[in-house]
Amino acid sequence: MMEENEIAACLRRSLNRYFKDLDGEAPSEIYSMVVSVVEKPLLTYILDRAEGTQPRAADMLGINRNPLRKKMREHGLSD
Repeated sequence: MMEENEIAACLRRSLNRYFKDLDGEAPSEIYSMVVSVVEKPLLTYILDRAEGTQPRAADMLGINRNPLRKKMREHGLSD
């Protein structure tokens, strides 16, 4: 079995807490919830590391510039 990296372990702990906090309530839209809370800080961090250079940030993320720009707009990170 492959060892879990730190990010995956953090996500697992957060999901365990989330399910515990539900206290029996039915979960819903977990995928959307996780993506929405992870994507903006990820983009912000990578853009900072790339010193605001979108092509470099896109390369670091492994996506094209157009999807990066779209995600930036969705999260209010563009001009």
